[in-house]
Amino acid sequence: MISNKHRKVFLYSLIASLGGLLFGFDIAIFSGTIPFITPLFNLNPSELGWIASSLYVGCMIGAILFGKITELLGRKKSLLLVSIIFIISSILMGLANTSNQLVFWRIVAGFSVGGASILSPLYIAEISPLQIRGKMVSINQLAIVIGILLAYMTNYFLAHLESNWRLMFMSGCLPAGLFIIFGWLLPESPKWLIYKGELENGLQSLIKILGPEDAILEQQDIISRKKELENNSKVTWASIFSNQNYFILIIIAIVIAVFQQISGANAVLFYAPIIFEKVGMNVESQLFIQILIGSVNLIFTLVAIRLVDQVGRKKLMLIGAAVMSILLFLIGFSFEGALIPQGLLSLLVLLFIGTYAATLAPVTWVIISEIFPFQIREKGMAIASAMLWIACFGITYIFPVMLEELSTFQTFLTFSILCAIFFVFLFVVVKETKHNKL
Repeated sequence: MISNKHRKVFLYSLIASLGGLLFGFDIAIFSGTIPFITPLFNLNPSELGWIASSLYVGCMIGAILFGKITELLGRKKSLLLVSIIFIISSILMGLANTSNQLVFWRIVAGFSVGGASILSPLYIAEISPLQIRGKMVSINQLAIVIGILLAYMTNYFLAHLESNWRLMFMSGCLPAGLFIIFGWLLPESPKWLIYKGELENGLQSLIKILGPEDAILEQQDIISRKKELENNSKVTWASIFSNQNYFILIIIAIVIAVFQQISGANAVLFYAPIIFEKVGMNVESQLFIQILIGSVNLIFTLVAIRLVDQVGRKKLMLIGAAVMSILLFLIGFSFEGALIPQGLLSLLVLLFIGTYAATLAPVTWVIISEIFPFQIREKGMAIASAMLWIACFGITYIFPVMLEELSTFQTFLTFSILCAIFFVFLFVVVKETKHNKL
C-alpha cells in the first residue's frame, strides 16, 4: 500500500511510467504483424529477424544519446520528446510500402523506445524515497507489461480488418498521445535541478513531490552529498573506465542487462505465433494465446511490485534465474517426439512468462537504477541500456533462424543453460542494492 504522504510520488511515477508503456507496446505490437507481413513481403527467417530486430538498432542509439539529452534538457522535456518521436514513427511504419521503409521507421521508433527505457526508471528513481523506491521503479515494468498486453489485444481485435498490420503499427499513437497530455503535469526531477545548480527550483520540486517537511529532510540529505554532486561535472567517459570501482559496476550492470534479454523470455514474447504454429495453432488462436501471455505477465508483475522491497533484489533474481532455467528445459523437451498437446505447451509457457515477470523483468531495471552513484548514473544507465538493446537485437534477429537451423529442443536448451549461468553469476558477484542511496 502507498501511504498518503507518498501519494504524489505514486501519481508522478505512474505518469512517468507511460514511457514504459510505450516501450512495451512497441516491442510487442510487431508480433501480431508477423502472420501478415511475412507473406506480403515474402520474408525468409533471416529477413523477418532483421525487420523485427531493427527496432533495437534505434534503441541502442536512443539509450546512449538520451543519456546526454536528459543531462541537457532535463528528465521531463526528454520524456515528452520521446512521445513526439514515437507518434511520428508509428504513423510512418503503418504507411510503409516496402520492407526497407518499414525497417527505417522501426529504427526511428527504436530511438524513442531506447530513450524511454532509461528515462522512465531514472525519473522515478530520482523522485522516490528510499523505502518505496524499488516499488516505484517497478511501476515502470508494470507499465511495460500493460503496454505489451494492450498491444496483444490490439493485434487480436485488428487482425480481422483490412490493412490490419498497418493499423497495428499506427495504434501506437494513442498511448503516446496520452503520455504527452499527462506528461505536462510532471515536475522536473529535483535531483537534476540541484545537479544543475538550481537549488531553489530543486527545493520547490521536492516540496511539490514530498511535501514541505520531507522535502527539507531530502534537501539536507542531498546537501550532505554536495561534494559528490559537484564532482559530477568532472566525470568523463574516459574517467569512468579508468576508475576501477566504476568499471566493475559498469560490467556488473551490463551482465545483468544482457542476461535479462538472452534469458529466452523476449523470444517467447516476440515470437509466440511462430512457437505455437509448430503445434498446429491457427492465426486467431496464436494471437489469443498472446493475450493470455500478456495477462500472466501483468499479474506477476504486480506480485513483483509487492515483493521487491520486502524480499530484496538479489533473492528475486536468483529465484527467477533458477526456475526459468528449469521451465525452459521442460518447454524444449516437450517438443521432443510426438506432437505435444497445445494445452501443455501453453501452461509451461505461461509459467515461464509469469516467473520472468515476477523476477528478472522488473528487478533488472531496479538494480540498474540503483547500482550507480549519482555522478555516473546517466552514463552508467546509458551504457547498460545500450548493451541491453544490443542483446535484444541479437536475440530477436537470431531466434527465428535458430528455430530454422536447430531443433526446438536445442533452441530452448540453449536458453536454459544461459539462465543457469546467470544464476551462478548472481550468486557469486551481485550484491543487494535495496539500501543504496541515490
